[in-house]
Amino acid sequence: MATPPTDVTACDLVRTIVREHRDGLVSYAERMLGDRGLAEDIVQETIIRAWRNTDRLLGMEGSVKGWLFTVTRNLVIDWVRKPHTRKEVVGGTYIDPSSGAESFEAVHHSMVAKPTLRRLSPEHREVLIHLYLRDRTIKETAAILGIPAGTVKSRQHNALRKLRQVLPPEAVA
Repeated sequence: MATPPTDVTACDLVRTIVREHRDGLVSYAERMLGDRGLAEDIVQETIIRAWRNTDRLLGMEGSVKGWLFTVTRNLVIDWVRKPHTRKEVVGGTYIDPSSGAESFEAVHHSMVAKPTLRRLSPEHREVLIHLYLRDRTIKETAAILGIPAGTVKSRQHNALRKLRQVLPPEAVA
């Protein structure tokens, strides 16, 4: 592992990166991941990589901002490709995102699901994300959100009912 540079210019560069680009990078990563905490972790790793590459960034002719967004995108892709990350649930069965043709289908469902989930209230969306995308139980979701298990169940029921109303019939089948 390379030793981080110690000169003032490198420190100034990293401070500038954090001040000027951190919020944009977090928003970018969060849009791809749908998880603010994970997005912040990804951006932290991006900033660490910038720190380790300040010599390269200081002498760079291109855009530092472009480099940062590329590193963030690559870290998100790497995280999504890890086998432990996420299980997509389609039609009641789990799909391994790394499995060829099913991978395309999972991406397609994700592209349809995100705008559809945005039509739900934040409370309903949060419950579905915990239950289905993070594969948590009702009891775990209730504990994390600090609400009764019965509330989780009713939000799940109402959210699924709303999704059935807004999704095209072929998507519900």
